[in-house]
Amino acid sequence: MIEEITPLVLTYNEAPNIERTLQRLTWAHRIVVIDSFSNDTTLEMLQRYPQVELFQRQFDSFASQCNYGLSKIESTWVLSLDADYVLSEDLIIEMKNIREESKVDSYIVQFKYCVFGKALHGTLLPPRKVLYRREKAIYKNDGHAHQVIVEGNAQLLSSCIYHDDRKPLSRWLWAQDRYMVCEVIKLLETHSHELSWSDRIRKQKVLAPFIIPIYCLILKGGILDGWYGWYYAFQRVLAEILLSIRLIEYEKLYKKDI
Repeated sequence: MIEEITPLVLTYNEAPNIERTLQRLTWAHRIVVIDSFSNDTTLEMLQRYPQVELFQRQFDSFASQCNYGLSKIESTWVLSLDADYVLSEDLIIEMKNIREESKVDSYIVQFKYCVFGKALHGTLLPPRKVLYRREKAIYKNDGHAHQVIVEGNAQLLSSCIYHDDRKPLSRWLWAQDRYMVCEVIKLLETHSHELSWSDRIRKQKVLAPFIIPIYCLILKGGILDGWYGWYYAFQRVLAEILLSIRLIEYEKLYKKDI
């Protein structure tokens, strides 16, 4: 089946990451990249891979970028990746062994989060659908992120993808602040009964920043990773504090009737 898979990758100034991602996609005949007008060396790196077909589109949302990418793919299967996702060797082997006549319409993959290139014992990243039949898929926005809706049967693969983002901390802070604005809108405009239990806790503003380090370090085993685990926990605490500050700001300045 791997002959019928086209990787779809979104990029914007991903020079610190894109090389590692593409090195694990050399098996693909065609790689579709949707770039949001990068102004670093990302485009130069993409040119080193003859399988890459580049399309540029002004970014409006992740879902729109992905749906635009789907319109550029003709193969039966799509492997949807962020530019900091690195396929494990085991996952590549597992995909090669999937039979084309399988009645499965999408495959779910687990993630291992990396800090400075080291894979952690556990993270907050949930498994997600990344491999699916193109004609049955459509993306929709979900807070700052996006998710793919795929009709039909889904199956969990046993291998993983590494989330290995090595962009500088300043870029991470810039992205998190933008993400939290979207998360605020999602939390305040979605009925509480439609939110997950974790989002209900986040909406309270006070609890999440205190719960997150316990969850990351103890329940997810981050303490076993030493300072790599602490770094990740500090990141997640800072992200939740940003969200809490944004929630308070939005409620006091823009939603005085809440």
